[in-house]
Amino acid sequence: MKASGSTGWKGPVKFRMPTAENLVPIRLDIQFEGQRYKDAFTWNPSDPDSEVAVFAKRTVKDLKLPPAFVTQIAQSIQSQLSDFRSYEGQDMYTGEKIIPIKLDLRVNQTLIKDQFLWDLNNFESDPEEFARTLCKDLGVEDPEVGPAVAFAIREQLYEVKTLIAIQNVASARESRLTKKGRRGSDHGSASKASGLSMDLVKLFSFKSSVVRKRKDLDVYEPVVDLLTNEEVDALEAREERHAR
Repeated sequence: MKASGSTGWKGPVKFRMPTAENLVPIRLDIQFEGQRYKDAFTWNPSDPDSEVAVFAKRTVKDLKLPPAFVTQIAQSIQSQLSDFRSYEGQDMYTGEKIIPIKLDLRVNQTLIKDQFLWDLNNFESDPEEFARTLCKDLGVEDPEVGPAVAFAIREQLYEVKTLIAIQNVASARESRLTKKGRRGSDHGSASKASGLSMDLVKLFSFKSSVVRKRKDLDVYEPVVDLLTNEEVDALEAREERHAR
């Protein structure tokens, strides 16, 4: 399965999610006073900051968490929104970029693995609709799987866009230093830019077309398993040990 086709957008655009809705993936994992709260959802960065406090208070009330969680939740959301907003305003030159998206998720008793290609220049793409179609095609019945798949897609797209933004800043800084004849005085920045370039080369080294080669068919075949209660308990126990 592959994402919908490109809109042919090749010019520079301001930093944003490469999707129809500019939603930021937010992930929370907060431990406080012997309790733990984990969640993952999307947030509209254009919403007023006052909504963050409202959300935090409502969440703590609904889940009966200690009052101190209000501050913890609000600060975590605000921090992640601030990171996103720090890139806004940058011109993004991505060229033609088709990237691989990989899924390896367990939602309740459903284990789903898949990988497909996504066009970074398709600003009409809809991860939520894509996830609904994927779950329908695979016969996934758990209604929580679709949102988890959509979030995983958005999270990976955000990671890629952030990497590109960081490289753009580092490359611009290196270019300015080179023009001033002080290239050697900022070796750290140049090295960092070089490292980021290598990361992007690895990420975008997928130069084949969206038509899959025969040898890749098994790799791109989605896998869906329904786990038993015992298997879920064992996985959760393992995840809990890793979290510690």
